[in-house]
Amino acid sequence: MLIGARALLIRGPAGSGKSRLALALIEAARSGVIPFARLIGDDRVHVTAAHGRLLVRPAPALAGMIEARGLGLRVLPYEPVAVVGAIVDLKAADAERLPSVSPVAIGGVALPRLAVAPGNNALPLVVAWLTTTDFPTAQDLGTG
Repeated sequence: MLIGARALLIRGPAGSGKSRLALALIEAARSGVIPFARLIGDDRVHVTAAHGRLLVRPAPALAGMIEARGLGLRVLPYEPVAVVGAIVDLKAADAERLPSVSPVAIGGVALPRLAVAPGNNALPLVVAWLTTTDFPTAQDLGTG
């Protein structure tokens, strides 16, 4: 998901609510809770480390498609590429009540991580994290 100027890489096991969280973030942007949200990819994305940044792209065959349980496949506007600024892990066994800041490295790129415990509603945690954490700006990412 592209949230503002940065991508949020949402990870989790099958059925953990990744697509549900993505759709909820899009709705949060429509209602003004967060500034902007757009789909990058659902289920399968390509992640590449390049020049100290982690880039994410949709799988070409699935670009613009998201599965909404109970509704089936939906086609949405999507971003073809974005720089990942943070990671959200759903149903994370290591989620803590008062988490420490411990970045996760993917492809040698360290990124902030929010671990959401099983049974927790991810949306309010993610929105609070996005709106109270100093993530990279478009200028920091070289896109603004």
